[in-house]
Amino acid sequence: MSRHLDTRLKPMISYLVACRPLCIGMGNAIRWLKGKIAHLPTNYSIKEAKEYICEQIEGYIAEKIEFADGIISKHGASKIKPGDVILVYGRSAAVEACLLRAHAEKIQFSVIVVDSRPKFEGKVLLEKLNAAGLSCTYVMINAISYVMKEVSKVFLGASAVLSNGNVISRVGTSSVAMMAQQYKVPVLVCCESYKFSEKVMLDSICTNELGDPDELVSPALESWRDVKDMKLLNLVYDLTPAECITLVITELGHLPPTSVPVVIREYRKEVTL
Repeated sequence: MSRHLDTRLKPMISYLVACRPLCIGMGNAIRWLKGKIAHLPTNYSIKEAKEYICEQIEGYIAEKIEFADGIISKHGASKIKPGDVILVYGRSAAVEACLLRAHAEKIQFSVIVVDSRPKFEGKVLLEKLNAAGLSCTYVMINAISYVMKEVSKVFLGASAVLSNGNVISRVGTSSVAMMAQQYKVPVLVCCESYKFSEKVMLDSICTNELGDPDELVSPALESWRDVKDMKLLNLVYDLTPAECITLVITELGHLPPTSVPVVIREYRKEVTL
């Protein structure tokens, strides 16, 4: 039973991995699912096995994602004090939950939303924060050196946290974190533990995900395909060094980046690495 199910899933998993090769959270979830399938009780009927797997998947989503985001928002909100100016980059569901929770707790603070091309994810976050009644400022990433002197704390999202403490996140994150380090502003990264990885990366050039180059096209570059040897490089992620990160906020608590290997070791079964 488990062998047949695994065979059926392989083409679908291969497709997902081909689409999102650097999605650490997805990879961890797939390995967890394969482990559950491999350990299916042999006396289960097809219907019982299906119900069991669906129940386990729903439990994983509830515990590792929904519940984790709720705990992270609680921990993150506790770090926001009255009068703070919080800088965020792009849009992260975990960071958004922290800000909205702190606002719901009647903490008076303001937010600077930093955004960049080509996705402009910060606009969506800006709309949600404004709708909630938060005082917000919207700037592009080239203005971070100008606004950083007013900032109390930087909150960033993450696609993955590696075992050496480095963080993979949307491209531009490392620039924000490094600028904050220059101004001695604390950088807090909000990340669920299912995104922790045993992997180690030292840069974002050797391994990265490429976005659609046409997303970068401006009127001046409309005929770029006709120019010989010209290519547009649309990197999706970058790598933020652990030295630029003050704290990683997870559902397990507040951790320094150097403690990530400890979490991976102690919670190996939970993060399914």
